[in-house]
Amino acid sequence: MNPFLSELPAFLIKEGGLNSGLMIAHVTAASLVSENKVLVHPSSSDSVSTSAATEDHVSMGGFSARKTLEIVQNVETVLAIELLAAAQAMTFHKFTTTEPLSKIYNFVWENIEKIDKDRVFCFDIEKLRQMLQEGKVKFSNLHQNLFRSVNLNVVFYIFQLWELVSEHVEKYIQDEN
Repeated sequence: MNPFLSELPAFLIKEGGLNSGLMIAHVTAASLVSENKVLVHPSSSDSVSTSAATEDHVSMGGFSARKTLEIVQNVETVLAIELLAAAQAMTFHKFTTTEPLSKIYNFVWENIEKIDKDRVFCFDIEKLRQMLQEGKVKFSNLHQNLFRSVNLNVVFYIFQLWELVSEHVEKYIQDEN
C-alpha cells in the first residue's frame, strides 16, 4: 500500500489524505499476523508435572486445538483483507488479466460495494471472510504462474494452505459438536 513500491495510490484510495482507504485494514491484517506468531508457540513447552509428579507431561492438546482454530480464523480475516485489497488494487490498473483472476475480481465487486471513499470496512471484510469460509471463493484451481505478473506467489501459497487447513478445522469443529 506504499505508492513508492507499488505505483498505486496510497492505501488504495483516490484522494488520499482526505480518505485513509484500506490503511486500517492493513494495520488489522498486520496485527492478526503478529498475533498468529504468538499463537504458534508450542503449548507443550508449557507442560507441567501433574498427579503428584506421576505424570511428567501434559500434552495440552485441547489448548493447542483452540489456538489452531483461532489461528485459522485470523488467517481467514487476513485473506479477506488481502482479497479486498487485491481487487481494489486491480481497479487502478487498466490491464488485461487472466480469466480466473477476472472471475475473482468480479466476484468481489458483485458482493462488495466498490471503494471510492472511506467507509466502515469491517462488514465487507467479514462478508468476504464468510464467503471464503463457505468455499464460495476457490483459489486451488489457479495456477501459480497467474500470480507472477503481480508478484503474489506468497499469497497464492497462503490461499492454498488455507484451503487445506480449513477443511481439517471444519471437520474438527463438526466432531466437537
